Amino acid sequence: MIEINLLPGGGTKRRRTSAVGIPKFDVRALFAGITARITDKYLLGGVGAASLSAAIIVVLFLSQARRASSLEDAEMKAVKDSTQFSAVLTAKAKAEATRDSLYQQISIIKSIDDSRYLWSHLMYEISNALPQYTWLKEVSQTSLPKSVAAADTLKKAATPADTASSAKAKAERNRAKKARADSLLAEAKEIKFRVIGHTVDIQALTRFMKSLEASPFIQNVQLTRSDLVQNEGKEITEFSLEAETQAPPAFAIKTVPLIVSAVR
Repeated sequence: MIEINLLPGGGTKRRRTSAVGIPKFDVRALFAGITARITDKYLLGGVGAASLSAAIIVVLFLSQARRASSLEDAEMKAVKDSTQFSAVLTAKAKAEATRDSLYQQISIIKSIDDSRYLWSHLMYEISNALPQYTWLKEVSQTSLPKSVAAADTLKKAATPADTASSAKAKAERNRAKKARADSLLAEAKEIKFRVIGHTVDIQALTRFMKSLEASPFIQNVQLTRSDLVQNEGKEITEFSLEAETQAPPAFAIKTVPLIVSAVR
């Protein structure tokens, strides 16, 4: 069956109408319209700042979460190591306390051993320096005896702060303790003494003082008194000298090996 359109342009209009009836989506036109409508620069800045802040917050959150996870792992590892090595740390603390106690006892013994021959050396030096026509009445110590054992009376009880201190603080305390023991040991070797004697020659007294000063064991020889006295009907000079001991150089001390023969 054949249909004929007798209205001119009728078919074209219908085609045009059907073509216009289908809408066309244009993205560029949409964004261009939105941009044209938004003309406030402060609004644009606010939107940009909000977007930047949101991005920074997300980055910081992820970074903090990663750091918290790593810290938790480190804490778990530290707790495990502390539990595992607690016995070792306790044994180490006991060994250090024993070492400090032994060092203090050794220092006391060393001070006693180093000073026990002091008077033997002094008497030997005084006897060698004594000139003719001069004799002694008294040789006595004028200073208080000193010893490293005095360090025991100054020992303080350990405080919680000391117990919880670091290894560096403990090393500093050990060095200070060693320095104090060494200083007390040096003081134990230095004593002051007095020599009282008679002479018939004043020049002999001068030679006696010079000989004492030249000794490696004696220093600071001072004449404190010189008087004329009667002895068996003769006039003589009574003198009093004050002096101090000093640590002699290594070459002035002679040692010999001790050989103990086996008893069969």
